[in-house]
Amino acid sequence: MYCTKKITDDIVWVGAGSKKISIFEGMYPVPNGMSYNSFLIKDEKTLLMDTVDSHVGIQFLENLTHELDGRKLDYLVVSHMEPDHCALVREIIYRYPDVTLVCNAKTKTMLGQFFGLDSHEKTLLVAENDTLCVGKHTLRFIMAPMVHWPEVMVTYDETSGILFSADAFGIFGALNGQIFDFQVDIAAWLSEARRYYTNIVGKYGAQVQALLKKAATLDIKMICPLHGFIWTTHIPYIIEKYTKWSLYDACEKSVMIVYGSVYGNSENAAAILASKLVDKGMHNVVVYDVSMTHMSYIIADAYRCSHIVFVSPTYNNEIFTNVETVLNDMKAHNIQNHKVAVIENGTWAPNAGKKICDTLAQMKNMTLISPVVTIKSALGEKQLSEIDALADELIKTMN
Repeated sequence: MYCTKKITDDIVWVGAGSKKISIFEGMYPVPNGMSYNSFLIKDEKTLLMDTVDSHVGIQFLENLTHELDGRKLDYLVVSHMEPDHCALVREIIYRYPDVTLVCNAKTKTMLGQFFGLDSHEKTLLVAENDTLCVGKHTLRFIMAPMVHWPEVMVTYDETSGILFSADAFGIFGALNGQIFDFQVDIAAWLSEARRYYTNIVGKYGAQVQALLKKAATLDIKMICPLHGFIWTTHIPYIIEKYTKWSLYDACEKSVMIVYGSVYGNSENAAAILASKLVDKGMHNVVVYDVSMTHMSYIIADAYRCSHIVFVSPTYNNEIFTNVETVLNDMKAHNIQNHKVAVIENGTWAPNAGKKICDTLAQMKNMTLISPVVTIKSALGEKQLSEIDALADELIKTMN
Protein backbone atom coordinates (compact mmCIF):
# COMPACT_ATOMS: atom_id res chain seq x y z
CA MET A 1 0.00 0.00 0.00
CA TYR A 2 1.25 3.48 -0.92
CA CYS A 3 2.52 5.99 1.65
CA THR A 4 3.16 9.44 0.17
CA LYS A 5 3.39 12.99 1.50
CA LYS A 6 2.31 16.23 -0.17
CA ILE A 7 5.12 18.82 -0.23
CA THR A 8 3.30 21.50 -2.23
CA ASP A 9 0.13 21.45 -4.33
CA ASP A 10 1.91 19.60 -7.12
CA ILE A 11 5.08 18.16 -5.56
CA VAL A 12 4.86 14.89 -3.63
CA TRP A 13 7.32 12.88 -1.54
CA VAL A 14 7.32 9.32 -2.91
CA GLY A 15 10.34 8.02 -0.98
CA ALA A 16 10.52 5.31 1.64
CA GLY A 17 12.40 4.34 4.77
CA SER A 18 13.06 1.37 6.96
CA LYS A 19 13.90 0.61 10.58
CA LYS A 20 15.30 -2.75 9.47
CA ILE A 21 18.33 -1.12 7.86
CA SER A 22 20.95 -1.19 10.62
CA ILE A 23 24.15 -0.50 8.65
CA PHE A 24 24.42 2.27 6.06
CA GLU A 25 26.95 1.96 3.23
CA GLY A 26 28.16 -1.26 4.83
CA MET A 27 29.90 0.85 7.46
CA TYR A 28 27.82 3.24 9.57
CA PRO A 29 25.44 2.06 12.31
CA VAL A 30 21.97 3.56 11.89
CA PRO A 31 20.07 2.47 15.01
CA ASN A 32 17.09 4.59 13.96
CA GLY A 33 16.98 3.16 10.43
CA MET A 34 17.32 5.21 7.25
CA SER A 35 15.17 7.30 4.96
CA TYR A 36 15.47 7.47 1.18
CA ASN A 37 13.78 10.49 -0.36
CA SER A 38 12.39 10.87 -3.85
CA PHE A 39 10.10 13.62 -5.11
CA LEU A 40 7.57 13.72 -7.95
CA ILE A 41 6.61 16.97 -9.69
CA LYS A 42 3.16 16.71 -11.28
CA ASP A 43 3.00 19.56 -13.78
CA GLU A 44 2.16 19.60 -17.50
CA LYS A 45 5.00 17.11 -17.60
CA THR A 46 5.81 14.72 -14.78
CA LEU A 47 9.31 14.70 -13.33
CA LEU A 48 10.83 12.38 -10.72
CA MET A 49 13.76 13.53 -8.62
CA ASP A 50 15.90 10.41 -8.11
CA THR A 51 14.93 6.89 -7.05
CA VAL A 52 15.80 5.00 -3.85
CA ASP A 53 17.79 2.07 -2.48
CA SER A 54 16.74 -1.42 -3.52
CA HIS A 55 15.97 -2.23 0.14
CA VAL A 56 12.86 -0.07 -0.08
CA GLY A 57 12.20 -0.39 -3.80
CA ILE A 58 8.79 -2.04 -3.61
CA GLN A 59 7.37 0.71 -1.36
CA PHE A 60 8.81 3.40 -3.62
CA LEU A 61 7.30 1.87 -6.76
CA GLU A 62 3.89 1.59 -5.10
CA ASN A 63 4.14 5.24 -4.09
CA LEU A 64 5.11 6.36 -7.58
CA THR A 65 2.38 4.31 -9.27
CA HIS A 66 -0.24 5.76 -6.96
CA GLU A 67 0.82 9.37 -7.48
CA LEU A 68 1.14 9.10 -11.26
CA ASP A 69 -2.38 7.63 -11.31
CA GLY A 70 -2.09 6.41 -14.87
CA ARG A 71 -0.02 9.31 -16.20
CA LYS A 72 3.22 8.57 -17.96
CA LEU A 73 6.53 9.61 -16.41
CA ASP A 74 8.25 12.18 -18.61
CA TYR A 75 11.55 12.85 -16.82
CA LEU A 76 13.82 11.21 -14.25
CA VAL A 77 16.52 13.50 -12.83
CA VAL A 78 19.56 11.57 -11.60
CA SER A 79 21.24 13.84 -9.07
CA HIS A 80 23.68 11.36 -7.62
CA MET A 81 24.79 7.91 -8.77
CA GLU A 82 25.25 6.15 -5.45
CA PRO A 83 23.07 3.03 -5.56
CA ASP A 84 21.06 4.11 -2.53
CA HIS A 85 19.56 6.74 -4.86
CA CYS A 86 19.77 5.24 -8.34
CA ALA A 87 19.12 1.53 -7.73
CA LEU A 88 15.71 1.71 -9.42
CA VAL A 89 16.76 3.59 -12.58
CA ARG A 90 16.61 0.50 -14.78
CA GLU A 91 13.25 -0.50 -13.28
CA ILE A 92 11.87 2.99 -13.98
CA ILE A 93 12.93 2.74 -17.63
CA TYR A 94 11.32 -0.70 -17.87
CA ARG A 95 8.02 0.55 -16.43
CA TYR A 96 8.05 3.92 -18.21
CA PRO A 97 9.87 3.37 -21.52
CA ASP A 98 9.22 6.95 -22.74
CA VAL A 99 10.98 8.51 -19.74
CA THR A 100 13.89 10.83 -20.44
CA LEU A 101 16.88 10.60 -18.13
CA VAL A 102 18.18 14.02 -17.07
CA CYS A 103 21.82 14.01 -15.98
CA ASN A 104 25.23 15.56 -16.51
CA ALA A 105 28.11 14.09 -18.50
CA LYS A 106 29.83 12.50 -15.50
CA THR A 107 26.57 10.88 -14.43
CA LYS A 108 26.09 9.50 -17.94
CA THR A 109 29.45 7.73 -17.68
CA MET A 110 28.47 6.20 -14.34
CA LEU A 111 25.08 5.13 -15.73
CA GLY A 112 27.10 3.09 -18.17
CA GLN A 113 29.31 1.64 -15.45
CA PHE A 114 26.41 0.65 -13.19
CA PHE A 115 23.67 -0.21 -15.67
CA GLY A 116 25.05 -0.11 -19.22
CA LEU A 117 22.89 2.97 -19.87
CA ASP A 118 25.55 5.37 -21.16
CA SER A 119 24.07 5.08 -24.66
CA HIS A 120 20.43 5.29 -23.56
CA GLU A 121 18.74 7.22 -26.39
CA LYS A 122 16.33 9.17 -24.19
CA THR A 123 18.91 11.16 -22.25
CA LEU A 124 19.01 14.92 -21.71
CA LEU A 125 22.49 16.11 -20.75
CA VAL A 126 22.61 19.24 -18.60
CA ALA A 127 25.43 21.46 -17.40
CA GLU A 128 25.84 24.34 -14.93
CA ASN A 129 22.77 26.62 -14.83
CA ASP A 130 20.92 24.80 -17.61
CA THR A 131 17.16 24.85 -17.14
CA LEU A 132 14.26 22.53 -17.87
CA CYS A 133 10.66 23.72 -18.00
CA VAL A 134 7.95 21.14 -17.26
CA GLY A 135 5.00 23.57 -17.23
CA LYS A 136 4.82 26.18 -14.52
CA HIS A 137 7.94 24.73 -12.89
CA THR A 138 11.37 25.63 -14.24
CA LEU A 139 14.27 23.64 -12.84
CA ARG A 140 17.83 24.96 -12.75
CA PHE A 141 20.70 22.47 -12.48
CA ILE A 142 23.73 23.37 -10.37
CA MET A 143 26.84 21.22 -10.27
CA ALA A 144 28.13 20.19 -6.83
CA PRO A 145 31.20 18.04 -7.54
CA MET A 146 32.58 16.04 -4.59
CA VAL A 147 29.59 16.72 -2.35
CA HIS A 148 30.37 13.93 -2.12
CA TRP A 149 30.90 12.18 -5.51
CA PRO A 150 32.28 13.97 -8.60
CA GLU A 151 29.03 13.78 -10.60
CA VAL A 152 26.70 15.24 -7.94
CA MET A 153 24.35 18.02 -8.94
CA VAL A 154 21.59 19.83 -7.09
CA THR A 155 18.40 21.18 -8.63
CA TYR A 156 16.69 24.48 -7.84
CA ASP A 157 13.01 24.86 -8.66
CA GLU A 158 12.68 28.52 -9.61
CA THR A 159 8.91 28.36 -9.20
CA SER A 160 8.61 27.00 -5.66
CA GLY A 161 12.02 27.98 -4.29
CA ILE A 162 12.81 24.35 -3.45
CA LEU A 163 16.43 23.20 -3.54
CA PHE A 164 16.68 19.47 -4.22
CA SER A 165 20.04 19.11 -2.52
CA ALA A 166 21.14 15.52 -3.24
CA ASP A 167 23.17 14.20 -0.27
CA ALA A 168 23.77 17.65 1.22
CA PHE A 169 21.81 18.53 4.39
CA GLY A 170 20.89 14.90 5.07
CA ILE A 171 20.45 13.08 8.38
CA PHE A 172 20.81 9.47 9.49
CA GLY A 173 17.51 7.90 10.57
CA ALA A 174 14.06 6.94 9.33
CA LEU A 175 11.45 9.69 9.30
CA ASN A 176 8.73 8.20 11.53
CA GLY A 177 6.09 9.96 9.45
CA GLN A 178 7.58 13.34 10.40
CA ILE A 179 8.89 14.55 7.07
CA PHE A 180 9.35 18.26 7.84
CA ASP A 181 11.87 19.79 10.23
CA PHE A 182 9.17 21.68 12.15
CA GLN A 183 7.54 18.37 13.08
CA VAL A 184 10.51 17.24 15.19
CA ASP A 185 12.91 18.54 17.82
CA ILE A 186 15.78 19.42 15.51
CA ALA A 187 18.22 19.93 18.40
CA ALA A 188 17.64 16.30 19.39
CA TRP A 189 18.58 15.24 15.85
CA LEU A 190 21.66 17.47 15.58
CA SER A 191 24.11 14.74 16.61
CA GLU A 192 22.86 12.49 13.77
CA ALA A 193 22.98 15.40 11.31
CA ARG A 194 26.59 16.04 12.37
CA ARG A 195 27.49 12.33 12.22
CA TYR A 196 25.98 12.16 8.74
CA TYR A 197 27.85 15.25 7.53
CA THR A 198 31.22 14.41 9.05
CA ASN A 199 31.32 10.82 7.84
CA ILE A 200 29.59 11.14 4.47
CA VAL A 201 30.57 14.61 3.26
CA GLY A 202 33.05 15.97 5.79
CA LYS A 203 36.27 15.26 3.90
CA TYR A 204 35.26 17.72 1.21
CA GLY A 205 34.96 20.98 3.14
CA ALA A 206 36.18 23.18 0.28
CA GLN A 207 33.64 21.68 -2.09
CA VAL A 208 30.86 22.16 0.45
CA GLN A 209 31.92 25.80 0.79
CA ALA A 210 31.67 26.18 -2.98
CA LEU A 211 28.13 24.79 -2.97
CA LEU A 212 27.12 27.03 -0.06
CA LYS A 213 28.30 30.08 -2.03
CA LYS A 214 26.11 29.03 -4.95
CA ALA A 215 23.18 28.39 -2.62
CA ALA A 216 23.57 31.87 -1.11
CA THR A 217 22.57 33.38 -4.48
CA LEU A 218 19.23 31.51 -4.48
CA ASP A 219 15.95 32.40 -2.80
CA ILE A 220 15.55 29.07 -1.01
CA LYS A 221 12.17 28.41 0.57
CA MET A 222 12.68 24.70 1.22
CA ILE A 223 15.53 22.16 1.06
CA CYS A 224 14.71 18.59 0.04
CA PRO A 225 17.68 16.27 0.65
CA LEU A 226 17.91 12.63 -0.39
CA HIS A 227 18.08 11.51 3.26
CA GLY A 228 16.30 12.91 6.29
CA PHE A 229 13.94 15.80 6.92
CA ILE A 230 12.78 18.47 4.52
CA TRP A 231 14.17 21.79 5.77
CA THR A 232 11.72 24.69 5.99
CA THR A 233 11.78 26.71 9.22
CA HIS A 234 15.33 25.70 10.16
CA ILE A 235 17.12 26.49 6.88
CA PRO A 236 19.40 29.19 8.41
CA TYR A 237 20.21 26.79 11.27
CA ILE A 238 21.41 23.91 9.09
CA ILE A 239 23.26 26.24 6.68
CA GLU A 240 25.09 27.78 9.65
CA LYS A 241 26.07 24.29 10.84
CA TYR A 242 27.31 23.29 7.37
CA THR A 243 29.30 26.50 7.13
CA LYS A 244 31.03 25.85 10.45
CA TRP A 245 31.60 22.13 9.81
CA SER A 246 33.00 22.72 6.32
CA LEU A 247 35.55 25.17 7.74
CA TYR A 248 36.66 22.46 10.22
CA ASP A 249 36.08 24.80 13.14
CA ALA A 250 35.35 23.06 16.43
CA CYS A 251 31.79 23.76 17.53
CA GLU A 252 32.50 23.78 21.27
CA LYS A 253 35.33 24.26 23.73
CA SER A 254 35.37 20.70 24.95
CA VAL A 255 37.59 17.67 25.41
CA MET A 256 37.20 14.29 23.74
CA ILE A 257 39.29 11.50 25.30
CA VAL A 258 39.80 8.55 22.95
CA TYR A 259 41.36 5.49 24.55
CA GLY A 260 42.21 1.89 23.92
CA SER A 261 42.93 -0.48 26.77
CA VAL A 262 43.88 -4.16 26.97
CA TYR A 263 43.71 -4.85 30.71
CA GLY A 264 42.26 -1.63 32.11
CA ASN A 265 45.33 0.43 32.98
CA SER A 266 45.04 2.82 30.02
CA GLU A 267 41.31 3.01 30.67
CA ASN A 268 42.12 4.01 34.23
CA ALA A 269 44.34 6.83 32.98
CA ALA A 270 41.57 8.10 30.69
CA ALA A 271 39.03 8.00 33.54
CA ILE A 272 41.35 9.84 35.94
CA LEU A 273 42.06 12.57 33.35
CA ALA A 274 38.33 13.02 32.71
CA SER A 275 37.66 13.21 36.44
CA LYS A 276 40.39 15.80 36.99
CA LEU A 277 39.08 17.93 34.13
CA VAL A 278 35.60 17.92 35.62
CA ASP A 279 36.94 18.68 39.10
CA LYS A 280 38.77 21.67 37.66
CA GLY A 281 35.55 23.04 36.11
CA MET A 282 35.76 21.60 32.57
CA HIS A 283 32.40 19.84 32.39
CA ASN A 284 32.19 19.43 28.60
CA VAL A 285 34.11 16.14 28.46
CA VAL A 286 33.33 12.98 26.49
CA VAL A 287 35.24 9.68 26.76
CA TYR A 288 35.26 6.92 24.12
CA ASP A 289 36.57 3.37 24.30
CA VAL A 290 37.68 2.70 20.72
CA SER A 291 36.97 -1.01 21.11
CA MET A 292 33.34 -0.39 22.05
CA THR A 293 32.33 2.68 20.04
CA HIS A 294 31.94 2.82 16.27
CA MET A 295 34.40 5.28 14.79
CA SER A 296 31.64 7.28 13.06
CA TYR A 297 30.56 8.63 16.47
CA ILE A 298 34.16 9.53 17.30
CA ILE A 299 34.62 11.26 13.94
CA ALA A 300 31.45 13.29 14.57
CA ASP A 301 32.63 14.43 17.99
CA ALA A 302 36.03 15.27 16.57
CA TYR A 303 34.24 18.02 14.63
CA ARG A 304 32.44 19.14 17.79
CA CYS A 305 35.28 19.13 20.34
CA SER A 306 38.15 21.62 20.33
CA HIS A 307 40.58 19.30 22.19
CA ILE A 308 41.35 15.62 21.69
CA VAL A 309 43.36 13.33 23.97
CA PHE A 310 44.59 9.98 22.69
CA VAL A 311 45.35 7.31 25.29
CA SER A 312 46.97 4.20 23.84
CA PRO A 313 48.95 1.15 24.90
CA THR A 314 51.91 0.12 22.80
CA TYR A 315 50.80 -2.97 20.88
CA ASN A 316 53.28 -4.95 18.77
CA ASN A 317 55.53 -1.90 19.04
CA GLU A 318 52.81 0.16 17.37
CA ILE A 319 49.71 2.14 18.34
CA PHE A 320 46.90 0.03 19.80
CA THR A 321 45.13 -1.19 16.66
CA ASN A 322 41.74 0.44 17.19
CA VAL A 323 43.29 3.76 18.24
CA GLU A 324 45.37 3.68 15.07
CA THR A 325 42.22 3.01 13.02
CA VAL A 326 40.55 6.08 14.52
CA LEU A 327 43.62 8.23 13.86
CA ASN A 328 43.79 7.09 10.23
CA ASP A 329 40.07 7.69 9.80
CA MET A 330 40.46 11.21 11.18
CA LYS A 331 43.26 11.83 8.71
CA ALA A 332 41.15 10.41 5.86
CA HIS A 333 38.26 12.71 6.81
CA ASN A 334 40.58 15.74 6.73
CA ILE A 335 40.03 16.61 10.40
CA GLN A 336 42.15 19.60 11.40
CA ASN A 337 42.48 22.65 13.69
CA HIS A 338 42.58 20.86 17.05
CA LYS A 339 44.73 20.90 20.15
CA VAL A 340 45.82 17.35 20.90
CA ALA A 341 47.41 15.57 23.88
CA VAL A 342 48.79 12.04 24.12
CA ILE A 343 49.10 9.51 26.91
CA GLU A 344 51.01 6.34 26.04
CA ASN A 345 51.41 3.07 27.91
CA GLY A 346 54.02 0.36 27.56
CA THR A 347 55.42 -2.23 29.92
CA TRP A 348 58.93 -2.51 28.43
CA ALA A 349 59.12 -0.29 25.31
CA PRO A 350 56.51 2.51 25.18
CA ASN A 351 56.28 3.59 21.54
CA ALA A 352 52.64 4.45 20.90
CA GLY A 353 53.13 8.13 21.74
CA LYS A 354 55.78 8.69 19.06
CA LYS A 355 53.68 6.86 16.49
CA ILE A 356 50.59 8.92 17.35
CA CYS A 357 52.58 12.15 17.07
CA ASP A 358 53.93 11.05 13.69
CA THR A 359 50.38 10.56 12.41
CA LEU A 360 49.20 13.88 13.85
CA ALA A 361 52.08 15.61 12.06
CA GLN A 362 50.53 14.49 8.76
CA MET A 363 47.28 16.32 9.58
CA LYS A 364 46.57 20.04 9.23
CA ASN A 365 46.91 22.47 12.14
CA MET A 366 46.98 19.86 14.87
CA THR A 367 48.73 21.52 17.83
CA LEU A 368 50.39 19.06 20.21
CA ILE A 369 50.17 19.78 23.92
CA SER A 370 53.53 18.62 25.28
CA PRO A 371 54.89 16.54 26.76
CA VAL A 372 53.54 13.08 26.01
CA VAL A 373 52.62 11.40 29.30
CA THR A 374 54.22 7.96 29.56
CA ILE A 375 52.85 5.15 31.73
CA LYS A 376 54.79 1.95 32.27
CA SER A 377 52.23 -0.79 32.87
CA ALA A 378 50.10 1.04 35.45
CA LEU A 379 49.77 4.54 36.84
CA GLY A 380 52.16 5.59 39.58
CA GLU A 381 52.28 8.72 41.68
CA LYS A 382 54.59 10.45 39.19
CA GLN A 383 52.22 9.84 36.30
CA LEU A 384 49.28 10.94 38.44
CA SER A 385 50.88 14.35 38.89
CA GLU A 386 51.66 14.48 35.16
CA ILE A 387 48.02 13.79 34.32
CA ASP A 388 46.99 16.51 36.74
CA ALA A 389 49.36 18.90 34.97
CA LEU A 390 47.96 17.78 31.60
CA ALA A 391 44.44 18.58 32.80
CA ASP A 392 45.63 22.08 33.77
CA GLU A 393 47.22 22.56 30.35
CA LEU A 394 44.10 21.41 28.50
CA ILE A 395 41.99 23.94 30.38
CA LYS A 396 44.62 26.67 29.92
CA THR A 397 44.62 26.18 26.14
CA MET A 398 40.85 26.57 25.94
CA ASN A 399 41.34 30.34 25.73
